[in-house]
Amino acid sequence: MQFIRTLKAKFNLPLKFWIVALIAFINSVSFTIIIPVLYPYAQKFGLNDFQASLLVSGYAVAQFFATPVLGRLSDVFGRKPLLVISLVGTVAANLLASFTSIASLLFIARILDGLTGGNTSIATAIISDTTTAEQRPRAFGLLDAAFRLGFVMGPAISYVAQQLPPVPGVTPLGMSFFAGAIFASIAVVLTVWLLGETLPQRQTFHLNWDLFRLGKILEATRRPRLRQAFLLTFLSGFTFTIFAFAFQPFFLNTLHQTPEMLAIVFTFIGVVGVVTQIFAVEPLTRRFNLADILAASIAGRAAVFFLIPLFPMLSAFVILAGVLGITNSFPLPLLNAILSTNSGDREQGEILGINASFLSISNALGPAVAGLLVSVSYSTPFWVSGVLTLLTAAFALRLKSIVNCSPRAT
Repeated sequence: MQFIRTLKAKFNLPLKFWIVALIAFINSVSFTIIIPVLYPYAQKFGLNDFQASLLVSGYAVAQFFATPVLGRLSDVFGRKPLLVISLVGTVAANLLASFTSIASLLFIARILDGLTGGNTSIATAIISDTTTAEQRPRAFGLLDAAFRLGFVMGPAISYVAQQLPPVPGVTPLGMSFFAGAIFASIAVVLTVWLLGETLPQRQTFHLNWDLFRLGKILEATRRPRLRQAFLLTFLSGFTFTIFAFAFQPFFLNTLHQTPEMLAIVFTFIGVVGVVTQIFAVEPLTRRFNLADILAASIAGRAAVFFLIPLFPMLSAFVILAGVLGITNSFPLPLLNAILSTNSGDREQGEILGINASFLSISNALGPAVAGLLVSVSYSTPFWVSGVLTLLTAAFALRLKSIVNCSPRAT
């Protein structure tokens, strides 16, 4: 009986939240469908490794600048219209990418998707509009779960899409982009028909540099206690995105595997990550110092980076991918928890937003650096990211002497 009451309380959220969570799930599926095929698809256009990496970096840069603007515009014109426009942009970008045979149009498609795809700020605003302060932490946790589930499903659907008979004018790899457009279209329909406007009062719009948090980012580097955590977020994201791009050409060209197999590996990493999030992250953070867990997980990630080029075989790669799925589940939640613990109630939103900006910058720089390193050899990015990741792990241990990293209260 108590379990039923607890379950009911946990899921006692407004209908609009569940609509947004469903839209977020579908949107994350449409995004992650294309991740396993982006590099091999770029090769079909005759792009070299560095040019292929710019497809990833260009998307991240566009999203970094567009996300706060979309959120601010939703304060002026309403949440629903901006969410629809954002999703329609994703549909258009994926359709363009799936049908085009011109490399420059592929770049335009990725930048368009970055400009319109940063609708997380709108989803966050809708949840803030429709939930109480008491419901909000639970709502954001469930929204994150919806995103994570989408990240698991996307690569699996990408694999299925590559097996389907291609639409006329679309290649088998392009079918993943086409499937992404279909899922984004479903999200558009759900938004139009099911989601009502949630903005209580519209505001006036003033475009200024403060929207992009550039001043806040610079100011954050002068905060002695928190800047270490911000820097760790950047370094963790930077070293991981070097690997995240580099392992695709390594997998395809050194291990001589297929894009379909790449999609399966992405799915496997996602499943392991979700299981770890559910069963390991929370219990460990209640028993051990957060900085110790953070350093151990980052060091484990470094070990994977070093071992992959030492054992260039599929069986070893799959085992190491599973280890990576475990270790990669810890850094960002732990860093967010440390920042939340060491900031005031009224500044937590701003602090976590600044931290997300540091992560976005790392997501833009890492792939471009990986593209340059891959041009040296397919193993070079693993050695470089491994060394940098080990240094990051050592740096993480210093957090204990700077900020409160005690185990979370039960």
